[in-house]
Amino acid sequence: MSTDLNIRNKKAYFEFHILEEFTAGVQLLGTEIKSIRDGKANINDSFCAFLNKQLYIRNMHIAEYSHGSFYNHEAKRDRILLLNKKELAKLKAKTEEKGFTIIPLKIFVNNRGFAKVLIGLAQGKKIYDKRETLKDRDSKIEMDRAMKR
Repeated sequence: MSTDLNIRNKKAYFEFHILEEFTAGVQLLGTEIKSIRDGKANINDSFCAFLNKQLYIRNMHIAEYSHGSFYNHEAKRDRILLLNKKELAKLKAKTEEKGFTIIPLKIFVNNRGFAKVLIGLAQGKKIYDKRETLKDRDSKIEMDRAMKR
């Protein structure tokens, strides 16, 4: 039942150093999971934050389901991320340090049909790090072109 969803946060790897990755479940409504399975979600501007000892994903856009009628969901509401207590404690401790944040990297549906979010503990890159990333990407493209010739 695993579908090939390709909902990724492409800016995340450019803007941040990803130090650690976690897989978290998401508490969704019925019309939200249907929209995600259709591939109608966006996590480019989203981030994760702790509110009342729970981790929430904020600013994640899930388009309204086309056949949802009046049961449809709000497109940009806060959604609870489901992690175990040890992982939550570790993330909370790290985010209280200066310079660390939690960002969503990818949304996927697992074999059992549940939507999961790959989140990363991240540290912001400096401008020179971003330039280095661009140089690496350009050199990789050049090498690929040379190999094809």
